Amino acid sequence: MSGSVSPPDTAGRVAWGTPAARWMLTATVLGSGMAFLDSTVVTVALPAIQQDLATGLAGLQWIVNGYMVTLSALILISGSLSDRFGRVRLFMVGVTVFALASALCTFAPTLEWLIAGRVVQGVGGALLTPGSLAILQAGFREKDRARAIGAWSGLTGVASAVGPFLGGWLVQAGDWRLIFLINLPLAVVVLLIAHFKVPETRDTSATGGLDYGGALLGVVALGGITYALIQWGAEGGTVDVWVGAVIGVLALVVFLVVEARGRAPMLPLGLFRSVAFSVTNAATVVIYAALGTLLFLLVIYLQEVGGYSPIAAGAASLPLTLLMLTLSARSGKLASRIGPRPQLVVGPLLLAGGFLLLSSIGPDATYLTQVFPGILLVALGLSTTVAPLTATVLASAPERHAGLASGVNNTFARGAQLIGVAAIPALAGIGGSSGDGGGGTAGLAEHFGTAMLILAGLAVVAAACALALPRGRMPGAEETGEETAPEEGEIAVPAVGPTPRFCGVSGPPLRSCPGSSAGEVHGDGPSGGNAQSR
Repeated sequence: MSGSVSPPDTAGRVAWGTPAARWMLTATVLGSGMAFLDSTVVTVALPAIQQDLATGLAGLQWIVNGYMVTLSALILISGSLSDRFGRVRLFMVGVTVFALASALCTFAPTLEWLIAGRVVQGVGGALLTPGSLAILQAGFREKDRARAIGAWSGLTGVASAVGPFLGGWLVQAGDWRLIFLINLPLAVVVLLIAHFKVPETRDTSATGGLDYGGALLGVVALGGITYALIQWGAEGGTVDVWVGAVIGVLALVVFLVVEARGRAPMLPLGLFRSVAFSVTNAATVVIYAALGTLLFLLVIYLQEVGGYSPIAAGAASLPLTLLMLTLSARSGKLASRIGPRPQLVVGPLLLAGGFLLLSSIGPDATYLTQVFPGILLVALGLSTTVAPLTATVLASAPERHAGLASGVNNTFARGAQLIGVAAIPALAGIGGSSGDGGGGTAGLAEHFGTAMLILAGLAVVAAACALALPRGRMPGAEETGEETAPEEGEIAVPAVGPTPRFCGVSGPPLRSCPGSSAGEVHGDGPSGGNAQSR
C-alpha cells in the first residue's frame, strides 16, 4: 500500500477525523453502497427487463435469486478469506468481481447472460460487503471503531434510500441497462482509493483449513432447491424440476454432515443447541422470506397492474428504509430495558397487519389511501423487530462467536428471501412463462392478495416463535460497560457496542464489537469465518 496514508495512532490504527480515516470510510462506503444500491435499483427495473427480454415471472425470479444464491452461500466463508489473505485485498477482489459482473449485466444480450452476471455479482457482493466492515474494524483505533461503523451504516442506509429513486429515474429516462452501468465508474474510484490510500491488515495468527467444501455444497443446495421451486411455478412437476430438487436436497444433507464432522466448519451446528439462538433464527427465516417476497412482488404489481411509473413504484417502499433509519436505535434501546420478547411478538404482528392491508389493494389503488397504510405498518413492524432480533441472536451465542452468530443470522435472512421469492408466488397462483398471454406474470392481478395473506401467516408464525423465548430484561451492559450475570430465565447480552444506526432492509443490522481482539470484525456476516481460524 502507498505510504501516503496519514500517520496512524500508536497502536497502528487510524484516528477519527484524520485524512487516513476519511479515505478509509470513502472506500468502504462507496464499495458497500454500490452493492446496496444495486439491490434496490434492480427490483425497480424488473418490469422493464421483463418487457425487453421477453421473460416471465420465472426469469424475474432468477434475476433476483441468481444474486442471492451465491451471496447467501459465500458470505460466511468470506470473513475467513479476508482474515487469511488480507482484508483490503479481498475487498478489492470483491469490488472487481462485482464490476466485471455489472459489465456483463449491462451488455447481456439474453436473459441467460443477465442471470449469469447476477450470479457472479453475488460472489463479488459476498466478498466486498463483509470486507468493508473488516477494514474499518481492523483499521480504526478501538475508541473510534463504533463511530466509524455508525458512519458506514448510516451512509450506506442513504444509498438504500436513494436506490428506488435513482433506479426509477434511470429506467424511466433511459434504459434498464444503466442501473448496472453506473457501478463501473464507482468501482474504479473505490479500487483507486483502496489501493493507494487504505493500509492492508490481516490476521497473522489465523491457522487451520477453510471450509471450501461447505461453501460449494451451500451453493449447490441453494441453487438446486431454488431452481426446483421457481421452475415448479413456471412448468409444474417436470423431470427437470424433480432432478433439481433431488440435487438440492442431497447437497443440503451432505452439507449438514460435513458441517457436523468438519474440523473447521463454516456453520458450527453446536450454536443451535441454544434454544434462543434457534428460535430467533427461525423467526428471522420467516420474517425475511415474507419481506423479500413483498419487495419483489409489490414493485411489479404497482407497475404492471396499478399503472405506476418506475419512479413511483420504486418510491412506494421508501417508508421502510426511512423508518428503519429513524427507529432502529430506539428499538434496540427499548429491548435492552424491557427484554426482546415483547417486541419480537408485537413487531411481527404489526407486519401481519400491514400484509393484510396490502392484500386488499386493487388495480386502481391510490398510494396514500390504500398502499401507504400497509407499507407504514410493515415499516413499523420491521423497525420494532429487527434490532432486538439480532441483539438476541448475539446474546444467545458465546461472546467469542458473536461475529459468527451475526453472520449465520444474516445468511439465514438472505437465504430466506431467496426461498420466499422462489416459492411463495407459485403457492399463491402467480406464475407462468413469457408466452402465457399475461406478460409473463399470469395471475398477478388476481392472486397478489393471496400472496399477501401467505406473508401475513408467516409473520404470525414469527410472533409465535418469539413466545418460546424466556421472559426477562436484558442487562444494561451497554450503559455500565460490564457484563452482569442474568437472573434465571433472562437473556444475557454481552457488551457488543452501540445499537446500530441503520438496520438494512435487505438483511439484519450490523453490530460492532469494540471489545474484540485486534483485527476481528463482527457484523453483517464478515465473519463467521473468524471462528474457523481460531
